[in-house]
Parts: sequence; structure tokens; C-alpha cells
Amino acid sequence: MRPKLSLFFLIGCLSFFASAGQPLPKVSAGKIIRMEHFKSAYAGERIIDIWLPDGYSDTVKYAVLYMHDGQMLFDSATTWNKQSWNMAATATQLMLSGKVRPFIVVGIWNSGVNRHPDYFPQLPYELFLNRTEQDTVSAQLKMTGRSNGRFKPQSDNYLRFLATELKPFIDTTYSVLPQREHTFIAGSSMGGLISLYAVCEYPEVFGGAACLSTHWPGSFTAHNNPFPLAMMLYMQERLPDAKTHKLYFDYGDQTLDALYPTLQTNADSIMKISGYDSNNWITKYFPGDDHSERSWSKRLAIPLEFLLSTKK
Repeated sequence: MRPKLSLFFLIGCLSFFASAGQPLPKVSAGKIIRMEHFKSAYAGERIIDIWLPDGYSDTVKYAVLYMHDGQMLFDSATTWNKQSWNMAATATQLMLSGKVRPFIVVGIWNSGVNRHPDYFPQLPYELFLNRTEQDTVSAQLKMTGRSNGRFKPQSDNYLRFLATELKPFIDTTYSVLPQREHTFIAGSSMGGLISLYAVCEYPEVFGGAACLSTHWPGSFTAHNNPFPLAMMLYMQERLPDAKTHKLYFDYGDQTLDALYPTLQTNADSIMKISGYDSNNWITKYFPGDDHSERSWSKRLAIPLEFLLSTKK
């Protein structure tokens, strides 16, 4: 069955980016520090929202969770669909209960019309698709407004921005642990796909990723779509060492998530072949969940505890 994509969903994804000067998200705990104009030589100017937990202190060293679609994380009153991840409340509850170590969240706002090129894994597209297959994906993305002409991913530059510009700034400005084992990345949909790609391309930087409702198709159809196979072939070659990394995946079965069950099963097979087990990999299925911040918020505590657990 092909999932129904509402026009509201499609327009909303393209309308994520708001101009500078938007009010700070209101959070139930901790505080938000905003950088309105973080400049990048690779990815243009970005808005960055940094969440610091209650009691943040320079005498404590914190882990860091980098998250895509940063404008959707904290306050439903400021988002296009009036939903959010409710990140501050969930993170605070987990820290107070001792289930996770202290951490901060770095929310990177997406760039609106360039969101799809930024989040679309570049090497699988360029190395594992021939010209005809690339044209097929380009046509599929053009139909949904993600591309005006021939589609060109720019995720390698987006990741360079994260790894070589943003992370060094965070490491030198805040009281954080810079090592890989304390540095994680997370997102949903295309944000889940780019989180996986980030760990594969920068295994020395990121120790794990949470990929919620991972958008394996890349475009918005499973029919005549060569990209999922390209992504699987890439994973076979580039998944990071299971001994030093953690990967979390999940999916529902409603709306856009209806595309994912078979593709996630294929990805899980590659995870097993690559040496991942329950110590360093989780895939969870949530029947009835749809493709929305409401669903991701409900299950956010699971990947946070998996990546940032206080247990050795």
C-alpha cells in the first residue's frame, strides 16, 4: 500500500526554515542559547539552538547530542505543524532519574529549500547509482518539489560544516567532552538518514546515531526507486566498527512510515552481517505510529537512554 502524503506535510517540510529574529523556544527545564548567524564556509549561514540543562556548570563535563531540524525540537508553539520533540522535558527527566549522563543538545536549523540536498547521502547517490538511476531519483524529487532540475546532494558539505566548523566551536565554547564516545547525532526522516551517513563518514567524530523513521527511500515512493539499494550497498562498505559505535533505528507504519518496514528489514540484515548486536544496535517497530514529531516525541527516551546510558 502506498502511504498518503498530505499536501500540508509536503509544504510544511519546505517551510521549516524561518528567518532570524524568531522568538526563542520556551522550555520546561534548562535554557536555550541561540546563535542567529552561525557562518559556514560549506553550508551557508545557520541558526543554532543550544539547550543547556538545569544546573549547567563549567565544573561538569557534558556529552553532546547534535540534532537536525533544530527548529522542531523544543516548543510546539514555534513550529510549522504545532508539534515538537519535547526534547527539554524528556532529557531532563532522564538525567534526573540517573538513566543518562549529563548532556547538552545542539539543534541545527535546516535551511528550508536546501533541506533535502543537505540531508540526502551523497556518496550512495554518486557512487552506486548510474546516470539513468540518478535521473529517476531526480524526477521523483522534482514531482514533490524537492528539486527544480537535476538533483544534486550536498550532504558532504553539510557534514563538513558539522564536523569541522560547528563541533570545534561547541568543544571550545562549552564544558563538553569532545571525544567520539561522548558525541552523538540524531534526527528523523531525512534527518535519520543523514545521521546514519554522518556516523559512516565521520566515525572518528560521532560515536553513535539515533535514526528515527529513517527515510530509506530518499524520494517519496518505493516504486521504481533505485536509491534504497544504493544506500544498502553503501552501508555494507562503510558502516563503522560495531565495537566503538552505536546505532538506533525505529519506524511506524502510518503515513510516510508505511514505506519503511521492508526497507528497515533489509538494513537490519546488513547490521547483523556487519557485526552489530543488542549491545550496540537497536531497531524498534511502533505499530500505529505515524511520521510526525508527535510520534517521535513519544519514543524519544528510548534512543536517548540507549546512546547516553550511564551503564557501562
